[in-house]
Parts: sequence; C-alpha cells; structure tokens
Amino acid sequence: MAGRFPNYGSAGDAAMDQLKLVALDQDDLEIVATHLQDSHVKVGDIIWRPQEKRLVMGLDRFDWEGAVCENGHFRRRRTALRFDRVMACKCRNVQCQAKDVVLNLLTIEFVQTEAPGGSVVLIFSGGGEVRLDVECLEVELADLGPVWDTTACPAHEDQASPGLTAAAR
Repeated sequence: MAGRFPNYGSAGDAAMDQLKLVALDQDDLEIVATHLQDSHVKVGDIIWRPQEKRLVMGLDRFDWEGAVCENGHFRRRRTALRFDRVMACKCRNVQCQAKDVVLNLLTIEFVQTEAPGGSVVLIFSGGGEVRLDVECLEVELADLGPVWDTTACPAHEDQASPGLTAAAR
C-alpha cells in the first residue's frame, strides 16, 4: 500500500538492544568489564565445568549505556558470561555453598603469566574474588533478553558528589 511504512519499533528493537561481546585479549576484556561493573550475581549462578574447561555465570547487568542516554531511567538486564579454556577456578572470600548470596561485581582483571595464558580475576565488593587460570583469554558476554527498571544507579565513594552521604545516593 502506498504511503505505509513498516513498524520497526517493537520486537526487533529488543534484539538490536542486546549486547554481545567477545574478548580475546586484555583490551577486549576491559570493555567487557566496563559493561559488567556493578552486576549482581548469585553464587548459585556461577557454574564451574572442569571437564569442559569452562566457567559460566548468569548476571543481572546494570545498563550503563542506557543510564547515560536515558536521563535518570535505570535498567538491569539478564546477561550470560562465559569463560573458555579455564584450567582452574579458585575462590577467595566467597562462600561457595551459600547459593543464594548475591555478589556485586566490581571489575574483571587479567594478569598474563606465560603468553597467551594467565589469570582472570573477578573482583567483588566486600573482598570476594574468583580467579580463573586460563590457557588464553576466550570470553563471551551475551544479553539474554529480560530487562527491568531499577530505581538506583550504582555509585562508588570516588564517584560520589561532594557532600552526599551514602544514604543520599
């Protein structure tokens, strides 16, 4: 029909809005870590599969990109994070039996040992760490679809405005 345009605004937008990243080097991993800063993860959603040399996590990622663009509307989205070629997985200050405990991911670092191998360290608030000894960096982040609004934007002491207390953030 002349004068009619297709509606591109619904189901396709959700798929186009989903983030999918692959990290194969330290620079790539820094981008993944930036997108995952302040993600929430239940201990029970961290799955170590030694026979597959893989660690998989289900996270609730804070949508930093949307927070900057949408002026005060904050969102979280369900995200999967996968590490391949993992030789060992070690936890420090994380109670692995407490499956319902929620951790707050601060950052992910890579320390190269014997190239291309090294250790990936997931650093959580409160001093928790998960260290992965890897043959090489092979990481995938993929948004899974569910998105929901949240009322708060995460803030850290070094990001706080002068004079704001923790309660005011």
